[in-house]
Amino acid sequence: MKNRKGNHGGHKIQIIPLGGLEQIGMNITAFRYEDSIIVVDCGLSFPDDDMYGIDLVIPDTTYLQENIDKVKGFVITHGHEDHIGALPYVLRDVNVPVYATRLTMGIIENKLTEHELMDVTKRKVVTFGQSINLGDFNVEFIKTNHSIVDAAALAIYSPAGIIIHTGDFKVDYTPVYGDPIDLQRFAEIGKKGVLAMLCDSTNAERPGSTASEKTLGPMFNALFEQHADTRIIIATFASNVDRVQQIINTAYKFGRKVVVEGRSMVNIIRTAQELECLKIPKNTLIDIEQLKDFPEEKTVIITTGSQGESMAALSRMANGQHRKISVGKNDTIIFSSHPIPGNERAITNVINELMEKGADVIFQDVHVSGHACQEDIKLMYTLVKPQYAVPVHGEFKHLKAQAKLVRDLGIPKENTFLLRSGEVLELNEDGAEITGRVPTGAVLVDGLGVGDVGNVVLRDRQRLAQDGIVIVSFSVNTASLELVAGPDIISRGFVYMKESDDMIGEAVDIAEKEILKFLDKGRLDFNKLKIAVRDALGDYIWKEYKRRPMIMPVLTDITV
Repeated sequence: MKNRKGNHGGHKIQIIPLGGLEQIGMNITAFRYEDSIIVVDCGLSFPDDDMYGIDLVIPDTTYLQENIDKVKGFVITHGHEDHIGALPYVLRDVNVPVYATRLTMGIIENKLTEHELMDVTKRKVVTFGQSINLGDFNVEFIKTNHSIVDAAALAIYSPAGIIIHTGDFKVDYTPVYGDPIDLQRFAEIGKKGVLAMLCDSTNAERPGSTASEKTLGPMFNALFEQHADTRIIIATFASNVDRVQQIINTAYKFGRKVVVEGRSMVNIIRTAQELECLKIPKNTLIDIEQLKDFPEEKTVIITTGSQGESMAALSRMANGQHRKISVGKNDTIIFSSHPIPGNERAITNVINELMEKGADVIFQDVHVSGHACQEDIKLMYTLVKPQYAVPVHGEFKHLKAQAKLVRDLGIPKENTFLLRSGEVLELNEDGAEITGRVPTGAVLVDGLGVGDVGNVVLRDRQRLAQDGIVIVSFSVNTASLELVAGPDIISRGFVYMKESDDMIGEAVDIAEKEILKFLDKGRLDFNKLKIAVRDALGDYIWKEYKRRPMIMPVLTDITV
């Protein structure tokens, strides 16, 4: 491998983000050198409020499908949903090997088992410091810290130069589990000459350094002391194994039994236990059915639902729909997480419901971030010394904040690239430029359907939610061109029909007039007749109500 001072013959590497920019979530980036493509991460995002009925959003991988013969594998940085969640869907069309560290692979395998893909997916567990050869690339896994165990950064070696992808990271000198981030290795690679670095931008607006996860231990101890006479329910991210470890340690110290509730929480904790990433003292963990056998003040429930997800365990407790846990005045609820942008309203709703049931709710200052703040980001750039900076993982304001930090460190503005998903950045030591675009976008998952709900269907759902639907039904004898029955109008979500007789009557008259006018022409085109009725009613409703409900004409052909 030649360093920056070597001659790379003018060949360039391409960096192609297929998702994860301009948003938090759906992280996936392709790297291409001639006929070799590797893909870093394959995450999902959760639907916006106006995506009615949508369960998940995954990236459009058309580019990978069109170049499947060149794709050498998925290389995964860590086990969060926004980095691995789309794998079971994408692997159906892009079936290439998956490379990840121990716990990350364990979580991925849970998903593959659920989707019946274990037997058709090649997998390899990689250790820190190990390198794997993938076509023209050699990828080294470097130890980092994050809010999940076994997070890795990647050193991507190619004939055009070295690229560092930090993944999601923080600098934690006292991690709960395992070793601190391998800063020495970043410095060693930096001395070789790094062409570009893709760096986590999530906390680029926050000054200072990110606190260690271990600082929460004393905080949990204090909360358990203050609430010794109540049951304690703690909501956190299922994947934050270190957080769960500290809660369990505190529960054991105070003689409390622990129940884990929520499917994703149960699955990840079981996997972490099996891989010895989580140590649970004997006789501390109990099944939810055993809760009734212990005094409430001697139990702790660790649950999902810290983001207000409607189907998560905590939300079901809050709205009284949980079959085994009822929340009341003898409960202290602790939110040990920070709201993901966009989830604030849902979280507030859950907090209000819990408080209405009499529970004491604590939702401030019981969390530390898993992402690097400004000083840690500057430390990483100082060690790696990349020629080019490519901020990733965040909304545009986060990427912009990191770009400002980078300029303060002396990297020229023209060497910093704020990419958008789909843009192709070509670079080597002699220069870098955006040379084109590839197809990108969001594929919507609704139940078992992947991609069958497109923009048109989504727009229909939005219209139904906003203005409702008006159905106008009528019957025509196509032989005699006569209106035989109707028109009849049914409204749902638009007006309350029992109190809108005048409006319904006017709409019926307009529809009938349009139908008869059309039939008088002597020729019958069903589609044109439906369009004419829909447009006439649409104009009337907009003029009178300034609303645009979905109007659906239903025409029945009755030929005697």
